[in-house]
Parts: sequence; C-alpha cells; structure tokens
Amino acid sequence: MIQEKENILLIVLVSCVATIGGFLFGFDSGVINGTVDGLQAAFNSDSAGTGFNVSSMLLGCAVGAFMAGRLADKFGRRPLLMAAAAFFIVSAWGSGVATGSMEFVIYRVLGGLAVGAASVMAPAYISEIAPARFRGTLTTIQQFAIIFGLFSAFVSNYLLADFAGASTAEFWMGYQAWRWMFWIELIPATLFLVALFAIPESPRYLVMSGRKEEAEKVLGNLYGHNTSAQKVSEIEDSLAQDHHQPKLSDVLDKTTKKIRPIVWVGIGLATFQQLVGINVVFYYGAVLWQAAGFSEADALMNNVISGGVSIGAVFITMFLIDKLGRKPFLMIGSLGMAVTLGTMVYVFANSGIDANGDLTLGDQGIVALVAALAYVFFFNLSWGPVMWVMLGEMFPNQIRGSGLAIAGFAQWIANFLITWSFPVLLTGIGLAGAYGFYTLGALVSVVFIAMFVHETKGKELEDM
Repeated sequence: MIQEKENILLIVLVSCVATIGGFLFGFDSGVINGTVDGLQAAFNSDSAGTGFNVSSMLLGCAVGAFMAGRLADKFGRRPLLMAAAAFFIVSAWGSGVATGSMEFVIYRVLGGLAVGAASVMAPAYISEIAPARFRGTLTTIQQFAIIFGLFSAFVSNYLLADFAGASTAEFWMGYQAWRWMFWIELIPATLFLVALFAIPESPRYLVMSGRKEEAEKVLGNLYGHNTSAQKVSEIEDSLAQDHHQPKLSDVLDKTTKKIRPIVWVGIGLATFQQLVGINVVFYYGAVLWQAAGFSEADALMNNVISGGVSIGAVFITMFLIDKLGRKPFLMIGSLGMAVTLGTMVYVFANSGIDANGDLTLGDQGIVALVAALAYVFFFNLSWGPVMWVMLGEMFPNQIRGSGLAIAGFAQWIANFLITWSFPVLLTGIGLAGAYGFYTLGALVSVVFIAMFVHETKGKELEDM
C-alpha cells in the first residue's frame, strides 16, 4: 500500500476555523473587564450586584459546556459550533443595548451558553481532526486564539475608552463607549458562523453515528484515501463492543458502577485551572489595578501588556508541547504561579492605605506588576493551553462527549464561584487575602499533577 501524505494545509485551515470559537471565548470573557464602571453607573449596582453582572455569563458557560458535550454526540460537532456562533451574535448585540441588570444578565447568559459550548467543542473537534504527532500543537492554537481574543478585547476596550475619554463617556451615535465594547464582537462572531459552513464534520463523530462512508471521505481528504478505511476500523474498534451511541452513563465503570477515574482526573484538571484565580485577572484586571492605585487608563494599559505576555507564553507552549509533553508544562506552571502569587500576597499585605481607603503600593507597585505579569506568563505557558489540550484528547472515544460535558461543567462552575466571590473577598479580606487563597490552589495543584495526571503526548485517540 502506498503511504499518502496528510493534507496538512487542510488540517490546519479546518482547525483554525474551529479556533475562531476560542477567539470569541476569549473576547467575550475579556470584554467585560473594561465595562465594569459603565455597568455600575448604568444599573446602579453594589459590589455583589456588579459581581453577579460580571459573573452571570459563567452560569451560561457551565450549562453550555455540559449540554454541548452531550448534544454534540447526538447532532454533531459542527452544528453545535454553529449554534454557538449564533448565540455569540445575539449576546454581543443584546449586552450592548441592555437597559437594566436583568436584561443584561439574560444576554450575558446566552453568551455564556456559546462560550461554554465553544470551550469544550473547539478543542474536541481539533483533537478529532488532527494527527497525534502534532495534535497538541494544533489544540494549543485554541488557547492562543482565546488569549488573542482576550488581548483584542483589552485593546478594543482601551482604545474605545481612550477615544471617548472614559468607558462611561459617550462615544458614537449617542451611545457610551462601554456599549460599543460589546458590539465590536459582532464582527468576529459573524465571521465564525459563515466560516463553519466550509469545514467538515468530525470523522470520529461520523463513525460513532454509523455514517462510515462520510467518515471515510473526510478522513481521505485529511489523511489520504489509502488509509481512510483502516482508520475507520480503528475508530470502530475503540467504541463500545455493542456499538451503541455514546451516552452519559458510559462514564460509569461497568464493573464497579462508579465514575471512571479518568473522569475525576478531568474534573480535577478543570477545577484547578480556576482555583489559581486566573480569571480574576482577566475579568477584574482594571478593577484590581485601580484598587492598587493605578488610574483607569493605566489599568487598562496593564491589561493590554498582560495580554501580550500571555500570547508570548502560549507561543512557547505551542512549539514545544508535542516535544516535551503535557505533564512537565503543568508542573512548571503550578510552581511558577505559586511563587508569583505568593509575591503578590506579600506586596499587598505590606501596602499602605490612603485617606480614601485605597491601597498605596509605593515602590512595591512595580514588584506587584512584574509578579502579576510573570503569573500570567506561567499560567498561559501551562494550565491555560494544556488543560484544554488534555481534556480534548484524554478521554476514550466512547466517553469523549460525556467526559468533556462533566469536566467542562466543573470548570465553569469553579470559574463562576471564583469570579463572583472576588468583589466580596476584595471588600472583606482585601487583595492579600484573596490572592492567598489562589496561592494555596497553585500549591495543591502540584500534588494533584504528581499523583494523578498521566502523559498523553503522541498517543492516538483510539489508544486512550
């Protein structure tokens, strides 16, 4: 048999279309960062109310992630991504036109459904399309897209606030700048929806659905027609012996009737990614730095710098993850975050308080800023991309949808709790106390990695 070459260009292009979902995931998550002052002024909300306005999207994310994994097993990966794109469009428009907290929360929850679905289905789709030897690199592009989406939201927020004079000032057509921050997202969301019509369905989903001829055609276009039939057989052999459609109960061990250990590891990975507090930086960066004594303009610029550092870190991982593996990156990241978070705790704990009750960091301000940037670097070198890579590839074919649904749900619930609690912690125990909790999360994650995480580098999905 003549060995055909993979159509690498097509594989990369198809993967890049899927990662637009990651870009929107990042943009939708980061855009809220610059709108907090506008939301407080427009809806007259207190700290708890503002925390819920900001974190409400995450409830939708949890539901979206859980439903997407199951619905994708029933209807396909591509239709779910299309539905997510449509929800991104509706949410972006509605969040900008909202006139009250309840209306705003409804639109943000719709956006959350889209983010949750995209967060689990984009890496799963890429994992099911990409060859094992560079699957990690292609899936890491998803994290690059997330960070680039965050970075784009930060830059967009900064420029809009700068042009208008403040996020609460009128910008164009009589609308305040913070509303335009949401509407900018309409451009990439529409592009995502249109581009999805040009990519194929996941061949592994097609095999699981009994559509073997379609699967062979897709695999032939991606990997070469001489090997497509053999690949279909390998996928079939990896499914349940009775070849039933994947279902949620497949996550239970048939002998013990308990949840399979691999699912608990997925839940652990998803939860620890949030317990280190990264989304406090993403969602409340401007608030955090203003609390530390920076002006709104300087705080928004710090977000832009943080986004740039994040992109650089993801690039390193993208080029090395298929050489070094997944577990080493997780370990390096956890240790690095523990040190940098601990540094921030020390600075915040030893800062002064001015007459208005605000922190005054003095000469230690630059130490806190460098530590924060180093923390963001270590996260995006490790847990940021690697958690999504592992969730997309670690589950066997039969339970990938269900495993992703459960792990994704856990990830977004943890995200919601961390994000919602931050304004309350900030008011109650201050920055030092809040960051002390995140430091503990980073330290415990080191033990989790050492004891429970196994390497998946270079393994075919059928061998998981």
